[in-house]
Amino acid sequence: MGRRAPPSPRRFVVTIGLSLSFFFFRFGANALKYDYTASVECLPFPHKPQYNGGIIKNPEMNRGLRAWSAFGNAKVDHRVSNGNEFNVAHSRCDSHDSISQKIYLNKDKLYTFSAWVQVSEGKIPVRAVFKMIRGFKHAGAVIAESNCWSMIKGGLTVDESGPAELYSSIISQTKDTSVEIWVDSVSLQPFTIEEWRSHHEQSIDEKHKRKVRIHVMDKQDKPLAKATISIVQNKLSFPFGSAINKIILTNTAYQNWFTSRFTVTAFENEMKWDTNEPSQGHEDYTAADALIKFTQQHGISVRGHNVLWEHPGHQPLWVPSLPASQLSKAVTIRISSVMKRYRGRVIGWDVVNENVHRSFFEDKLGPQASANAYKTAKFFDPSTTLFLNEFNTIEDSRDPVASAPAYANKVRDLQSAGCGNLGIGIQGHFNLPDLPYMRSAIDTLGALGLPIWLTELDVQSGPNQAMYLEQVLREAHAHPKINGIVRWTAWKPEGCYRMCLTDNFNNLPTGDVVNKLLKEWGGGEQVLSGTTGLDGALEASLFHGDYQVTATQPGANSSYAVQGFEVAPTETSQQRLILRV
Repeated sequence: MGRRAPPSPRRFVVTIGLSLSFFFFRFGANALKYDYTASVECLPFPHKPQYNGGIIKNPEMNRGLRAWSAFGNAKVDHRVSNGNEFNVAHSRCDSHDSISQKIYLNKDKLYTFSAWVQVSEGKIPVRAVFKMIRGFKHAGAVIAESNCWSMIKGGLTVDESGPAELYSSIISQTKDTSVEIWVDSVSLQPFTIEEWRSHHEQSIDEKHKRKVRIHVMDKQDKPLAKATISIVQNKLSFPFGSAINKIILTNTAYQNWFTSRFTVTAFENEMKWDTNEPSQGHEDYTAADALIKFTQQHGISVRGHNVLWEHPGHQPLWVPSLPASQLSKAVTIRISSVMKRYRGRVIGWDVVNENVHRSFFEDKLGPQASANAYKTAKFFDPSTTLFLNEFNTIEDSRDPVASAPAYANKVRDLQSAGCGNLGIGIQGHFNLPDLPYMRSAIDTLGALGLPIWLTELDVQSGPNQAMYLEQVLREAHAHPKINGIVRWTAWKPEGCYRMCLTDNFNNLPTGDVVNKLLKEWGGGEQVLSGTTGLDGALEASLFHGDYQVTATQPGANSSYAVQGFEVAPTETSQQRLILRV
């Protein structure tokens, strides 16, 4: 019996519409959108209150002192200036003497807060505080000025439901009571957990995903119904990674575990000054060189951490005793050495680490030390983003030193000094996350319009560590201003800095969280599949990244076509792919 002739090849046309068929998912009409706007400018007039004030009564002070009263020993007045109405706390006796409003807070809600404040003289930090039955909750802060209005953007959650009293407090070691506090456009908006999650979904759809429409046609260019479509994401576009150290160089299990998950990293200690130059003039880049080679071999991007560190306890041992002139020269040599060596092989530099909290170089070299370092860094690597990198900005509302407005002021000071190509690094060492405060702080920094990364994310050890990690990762990934995430989870046999993802490369609960989110966000080579309709088309909402699509002809003599494509946020024209099988 003769052999049956093979079926003739079938020709398929797979058209991937990235812009003409693009639309966003929208969540339910009844869910209240979150307002990501914030201001870092001091303005002649305050903006209108967000959410029309939310649950705050008389938020624009248009009804005088109605619903507002004195807190502590302050006296309060209603005033009008240039047509703008506001309330004032004056004749104060203590830092917390202010104007207040009584409200009720629910433990099952997440609250976003905003207000516009001004002081009668100087530049003074002012904090929004909620007095609870058991203690106080700090919601946000700003460095208020005279003759213009500054926005406090903040948020909070509470441990128990109950009455509360909102007031503002001067943050000052001297407890200056002569300053008046002016308040206007106050808002406190509660969200349910479901609404908060819907904000994530909406933001992800707008920031990280595109709607893709795939058409499958036969050789006569007729739509092919019931064709099977399989889509695999080969590479996640959003930078998502973890720190590493030199141990990975000789540990195959560590290498396999790491490279199968992450696309970006930072070195735990191997690129720091005290590692690279333990004695003056004797440089050692052995470990950093090897790690750079390893990451390049595996297509993993590297953040350059760090060039200089303001912490006095993390300098090379020979540095603190240098006179100013020699220290200045040593700093320039350090910047030149590390940045010229790795220029073009890192995607960003933490140029001066923790220069909002600390001031080792400013104390030694003068107030322009940070600015001079960034200018020198830009000279040696003009094309790479130059980051600041700070802690407690999103982690702890009680720390006014590196609050989002204080951090923003540091950035603006550098910009005013002529420093360019800047980026914002947020370390993210969390104890108990306060998600509304975290979101609001990122909103404020986002108003600067610069790249923002979470650079050293971890959560303190405890029974809820994995749950808190998932909450923080979801919040960061969904925020429209966050450009990448690196966890501070470099593995060592004796343990990690504060949080490990794996124990001898068997996932811990925190590692399970990372795997879960990678799969959900399009990493981990997750397979999406479906069948075309009568029009020969299939629609899918895909994360930005590189994909492979397979179209399989229905029927007994099925044929298939395979094609790679990219879903990119800047795609503006329809991509048409012709496959022959």
